[in-house]
Amino acid sequence: MNTTKPNDWREYRRLQAFELRQQGWKNSQIAQALGVSKGAVSHWFKRVDEADGNKEVLRHRRPPGVPRKLSVDQMVELPTLLLKGATSFGFVGDVWTGSRVAKLIKLQYGVTYHPKHVCRLLKFLGWTPQKPIEKASQRNEEAIEKWQQDKWPELKKSQ
Repeated sequence: MNTTKPNDWREYRRLQAFELRQQGWKNSQIAQALGVSKGAVSHWFKRVDEADGNKEVLRHRRPPGVPRKLSVDQMVELPTLLLKGATSFGFVGDVWTGSRVAKLIKLQYGVTYHPKHVCRLLKFLGWTPQKPIEKASQRNEEAIEKWQQDKWPELKKSQ
């Protein structure tokens, strides 16, 4: 039998329930003692019974799903690449968007990601959406100032 420590509090609670059952406690008593429903306790013990009494079925299992496309090393390297800036990879303007990062990942690692998923990946890495620091080159400062002096006060009065 595996005697490793529980991975999280939920696993600990399930293993504690198993120990209480071994001591002769009833499911309703276990549920009350652990602050869970009787149905949860019943479900846990059904799994144990189906596994011929093996309490290891109560241990945490990795959630099902597709494994990560990038390796741990690649995930660690990605922020370093992003710090070099978008222009160093041939993009116009130094802003990283989801589609740009997806293209960078494809270029560097040969792995395809949807731009929406790249945004979740960046959030996982601690990166936030970027906004350009510089003002747009097409910006007409004179027209903006004129609008603020002439039009804005009129609009503000009409409210």
